[in-house]
Amino acid sequence: MGNLLYIIAVICIIIWALGFFGVMGTGIQSNGLIHILLVLAVVAILFRIISGRNPV
Repeated sequence: MGNLLYIIAVICIIIWALGFFGVMGTGIQSNGLIHILLVLAVVAILFRIISGRNPV
């Protein structure tokens, strides 16, 4: 489960970066919803860190 969260976080960050720098969409002027991917990635990483090595 923990590795899956890291994979999801990395995928979200990659898609966010592509959208932010204009590879996907219109770049920085694009809709602010692309930043939700960054927030989801940070939440996934924090959830994994907080839940520890062996979550209950």
